[in-house]
Amino acid sequence: MSTEPDLFDDAVGKTLSAGAPLAARMRPRILDEVVGHASLLGPDGFLRRAIAEDAVPSMVLYGPPGSGKTTLARVVAGSTRAVFEELSATSAGLPDVRAVMSRARDRLVSGGRTVLFIDEIHRFTKNQQDALLPAVEEGLVTLIGATTENPYYEVNAALVSRMRVLVLESLTDEEIAGLIDRAVADPRGLDRLVTVPAAARAAIVSRSGGDARFALNLLDAAAGLAGDGPVTTAMVERAGGRAVVYDKAGDQHYNVVSAFIKSMRGSDPDAALYWLAVMLQGGEDPKFVARRMIVLASEDIGNADPRALEVAIAVARAVEFVGMPEARINLAQGVTYLALAPKGNASYQGINAAMALVEAEGAKAPPLALRDASGANARNLGHGTGYVNPHGVPDRVTGDSCMPEGMENVTVFVPGDVGTEAAYWARLAEVRDRARQAARSDTMPPVDDRKEHE
Repeated sequence: MSTEPDLFDDAVGKTLSAGAPLAARMRPRILDEVVGHASLLGPDGFLRRAIAEDAVPSMVLYGPPGSGKTTLARVVAGSTRAVFEELSATSAGLPDVRAVMSRARDRLVSGGRTVLFIDEIHRFTKNQQDALLPAVEEGLVTLIGATTENPYYEVNAALVSRMRVLVLESLTDEEIAGLIDRAVADPRGLDRLVTVPAAARAAIVSRSGGDARFALNLLDAAAGLAGDGPVTTAMVERAGGRAVVYDKAGDQHYNVVSAFIKSMRGSDPDAALYWLAVMLQGGEDPKFVARRMIVLASEDIGNADPRALEVAIAVARAVEFVGMPEARINLAQGVTYLALAPKGNASYQGINAAMALVEAEGAKAPPLALRDASGANARNLGHGTGYVNPHGVPDRVTGDSCMPEGMENVTVFVPGDVGTEAAYWARLAEVRDRARQAARSDTMPPVDDRKEHE
């Protein structure tokens, strides 16, 4: 879509503006009307300097819904006096891309410039993205892509490497509140004089989740219920739900899951329950949540509290047996237990260290004493010779190393000093002390028990 002047389009645009959603009517027209993003738009912000110097590069605007990606693209085009062309990756095809390039080339001949904005650029096919490469490299267009997904994963690497990735954050509560006040006072805003008391404004802010579009449209709906009176919190509740920024198949999914796991790891049950609620409200599969809890029980708690794994598995079984919505209670019980359990990652670190050894040195053969002696001719090959069954010695600890030959002094397991795992230190010290003693033949007779099940 081009913003080149057209009398018919202008008339249609005015008609649409009158009946457009409040968020569209309040869309900023100049840079100083844009709310938030101080690191980009502040006095020393990158984007403000680039506009002032008329050196705006091609860029990807990466951020959650309602953070101002489309608004910024339009403001940039207006600030640089370029013609604004817009495509949506959900509906545009390769012919549309080529048509834009043709118009941009014609403009360039007469000294005109083009800003091409592509919403949801991550949805463009590889061929469509590849078609943009020459235009970006040659400066035929200034490409601005918007996406809610991580562009380093979802956009072709060749295209991303030729663009600046600018990260937009959700707006703060104070910024959302300011937008509401502006919409109430601005002639472009509400179509009638409406008052929004502090309690109602706070209700809109709390439901918006930092999404400016959601907040303004919620205000518009609540004002419609208010008639000639003030907006109340009850009207806000009737007008709509809450903005839950969560896509169980997208980038936000990984961000929330990461916050959930790190909250349990960090022994913060309040935060862990909050992120659990975000996932469940966003439609996440509770079985997926339970699986992550099982992993955390071993990875981050381990033998500091061996019951943690039992609890996590019990929660997973409860989720399958009970189902939602009641299973949220089972999940909450497990989450609070895991969050408050003592933490230890010795088992996790130990298996990683062991796998790194195997990766670096290959899998070495077991010592003869530990090899299977039950097969034909196995004894003639020396399998099992010298094996000492620990059940036949004092304390049932032989002190023998079971590592491959030449690796007797290699250690990969270091227990933690918290919870149940702390008691392992004394046991491990005793076992390893025996391994450092003199040769077994000097202290105890060898017991060849190759018939024992290994």
